[in-house]
Amino acid sequence: MFPRPAPARRYAVTLLVLGLLASLTSGAWAGARHPVPPRGPARVTRVPSAAGSGTPLTGYAVQSSAKVTDSPEAVSSPGYPAQGWYPAGPRSTVLAALLADGVYADPFFSTNQQKIPEADFQVPWWYRSDFTVDDPAPRTYLDFSGVVSAADVYVNGHQVATAKDVAGAYTRHELDVTSLVGAGTNTVAFRVRPDDPDKDLTMGWIDWLQPPPDRNMGIVRDVVVRRGGPVALRDAHVVTRLAVPSLATADLTVTAQARNDTGAPVTARITGTLGSTTFTRQVPLAAHASKTVTFSPADTPGLHLSAPEVWWPAGMGGQPLYGLDLTASVAGTTSDTAHESFGVRDVQAPLNADGARQYRINGRKLLIKGGGWSPDEFLRWDSRYAEDRLKYALDLGLNTIRLEGHLEPDEFFDLADRYGILTLPGWECCDKWEGNVNGSGEPGEPWTDADYPVAKASMAAEAARLRDHPSVISFLIGSDFAPDATIEKTYLDALKGADWPDPVVSAASDNASPQLGSSGMKMTGPYDWVPPDYWYAKREGGATGFNSETSAGPSIPTLDTLRRMLTPAELDTLWKDPAAKQYHRSPSSVFGTLKIYDAALAGRYGAPTSLADYVRKAQLAQYENVRAQFEAYERGATDASKPSTGVIHWMFNSGWTSLHWQLTDRYLDQGGAYFGAKKANEPLHIQYGYDDRSVAVVNHRHGSATGLTARATLFDPDGTQKYDKTVRGVSVGGDGAHSTPLTLPSSVAGLSSTYLLRLVLTGADGKEVSRNVYWLSTRPDTLDWSRTTWYYTPTTSYADLAGLASMTRVPVSATATSRSSDGTSTTTVTLRNTGSGKTPSLLTDVHLVDALGKPVLPVRWSDNEVSLWPGESVTLTATFRTADLHGSAPSVRVSGWNTPERTVPAA
Repeated sequence: MFPRPAPARRYAVTLLVLGLLASLTSGAWAGARHPVPPRGPARVTRVPSAAGSGTPLTGYAVQSSAKVTDSPEAVSSPGYPAQGWYPAGPRSTVLAALLADGVYADPFFSTNQQKIPEADFQVPWWYRSDFTVDDPAPRTYLDFSGVVSAADVYVNGHQVATAKDVAGAYTRHELDVTSLVGAGTNTVAFRVRPDDPDKDLTMGWIDWLQPPPDRNMGIVRDVVVRRGGPVALRDAHVVTRLAVPSLATADLTVTAQARNDTGAPVTARITGTLGSTTFTRQVPLAAHASKTVTFSPADTPGLHLSAPEVWWPAGMGGQPLYGLDLTASVAGTTSDTAHESFGVRDVQAPLNADGARQYRINGRKLLIKGGGWSPDEFLRWDSRYAEDRLKYALDLGLNTIRLEGHLEPDEFFDLADRYGILTLPGWECCDKWEGNVNGSGEPGEPWTDADYPVAKASMAAEAARLRDHPSVISFLIGSDFAPDATIEKTYLDALKGADWPDPVVSAASDNASPQLGSSGMKMTGPYDWVPPDYWYAKREGGATGFNSETSAGPSIPTLDTLRRMLTPAELDTLWKDPAAKQYHRSPSSVFGTLKIYDAALAGRYGAPTSLADYVRKAQLAQYENVRAQFEAYERGATDASKPSTGVIHWMFNSGWTSLHWQLTDRYLDQGGAYFGAKKANEPLHIQYGYDDRSVAVVNHRHGSATGLTARATLFDPDGTQKYDKTVRGVSVGGDGAHSTPLTLPSSVAGLSSTYLLRLVLTGADGKEVSRNVYWLSTRPDTLDWSRTTWYYTPTTSYADLAGLASMTRVPVSATATSRSSDGTSTTTVTLRNTGSGKTPSLLTDVHLVDALGKPVLPVRWSDNEVSLWPGESVTLTATFRTADLHGSAPSVRVSGWNTPERTVPAA
């Protein structure tokens, strides 16, 4: 997560684990569904006999070992009654199963999670599942990973692996159970050990959220029953070499392991298809022998591609994927098959002249703009919910998601490949992964001899799983700290053995490892509130180099979301008591309250007068701060000195109902942070520099833009114009280049201490392409850099934005219509400032709501939180799933800083 003094680090992991999650049937998770396993006995999985088939178990029955007195042999035998056991999904922690079964109240609401007894999860839990096979003749394997933290494994009354063998959340295991599986019903059972992230190479939460009482113990990835013949195909993958910068050709090398699982020699015929190219080879195999089978352009000319279809990140090109199919046959009969999807692209990440890591995709530089990803707190996987969040990332103009540990299942990376979203996976900080191996004093326990093989197996398994995904552009083998020489070699040997194709980075912080050297990244924060002008400084967390995790901390959700997560008394405390411990912020002592944030909010905008006033001020503050963070890094990307090369907003989303570190909240609602990021990341964008008062035009498109007109106008809060300047004939290069057509004067006669800046960029055709409105002060925020800590830089005096409170309330009319097609609806909204005076409507928000007034989520707006001067109008569109209306007619709720709330129909 982030570097901090050792004592401060310990607090984060020695936290109290709290309460539990809401039953999904309560409706508290609308917009973030999760499959609920059926009540009663776990469903029996039917496993086909076809060679090469892989069938995930469809679910389990789970129970605490404290309540199971029968022997492991009995528990793991077909026909065992499992009375009183809980149903669990195919990927389910213990607590996720209990929540789905309604055992506990909504853990996302109030402090319910604290009421869940931790002691229940300090003993092993049993997972058992039945599967049927018609034909016991083919070979049968259990293939799985995702066991948290370790498990003894049994099949049909026989132990097939011990917890010593099956340890670590990421290690992959293949158990040959052919001799134990018979026609009819078969049983597999796991006795899963309790998890302790400080002692086990699994997953922990540090200070992201209040960690679950079960610490995510369970089985969180598929357990697959594989069938095959005498020869198995494993480890199939494609190594691509793209000619850069021409992109005219690509060489592909296909590799797989052929393994003879019998006691007699055989000859396997390995056949492959890749596009229109087919290839084959006879491979003799001794008894129980394996061979690496490789096809390359040297022996298979069709693997040399002319004019390959190149995969690009979103916004830079398309996302074509290739498919590889392999078959192993013996004596004319299929023995096994394999399929891999992959993309053709090239990733380089050298250090620039300043020592910062600069990513290049297919030879083109790009500024990494991303967010830190959080899975569901209970590690429940929902493809649609993940897809919704990734679409939000695209909507925000982000190009990258960073995963610090908590590496999601295959479908996540499939979605990232499809949508062109880059990913930066890596190991997490602050627990056993960064144990006390380098004298860091981190809270994880020192590694023992038993940890090194688990670490190597984890790295090998994840490298093999991720290497063919074009969305994956690196692996970070350290987070806050770089590994020592022994651990680094452990990882690098595993990566080399897996033909890892992408850059390997020593740490997400400014650290180095012996072989890899400098990380080229910084982890300087901040993680708590700083003013917008902070981001323009070429120091600490400001816009220089690659900042792997940073934001201004708290992100107060919308009022709709707050009312779903807090009691009336807690809502009262939220805005009245800055010193109060906020359970929905963090378990840490540093981030437990909102004192720093609330002081800035009151110091800049005036003390809140109600919950609604607190929330509306929070949305303004979050909009301006997130916008400034991305704008500063974007403007700095092409600086001649100390350019910015990457920024990861900490975080993109939260794994639960949170008050900090999120661009979108748990329910996918959108507020100031979301729309501030969306505004900053426009493809062609006009922006203000807090550091030098410059007005810049930034172009994220590949091609240059010419014939633009930039206009800057200053207003008092009542709408009185004080300054206006237009510059025509503005040109700007592509790929993140910027131009500076004008700079605002250092002072303007008669300008109020709080004022508004409106920037408008129009194209050569006279149409508006970017509009950006700022609320500023003649009295700047003042930072005390000398007192900077690892998590923020103090502000000694605040900008005076209290003048916004004097803005006259102005009416905004709204008309809306909706249309639907193929399950998708689009609502078109036209807003108009109908005020008779000069005052603009500031940060006017439109929410799509159902018949009960509840937000329809997820939704993607063309723009939102807009500011309109009298007589101005804007047309916005919202796209959403028709089913999320639940049969009601849509309406739009319009509100804003100085706009009375009203709701109009949008049918």
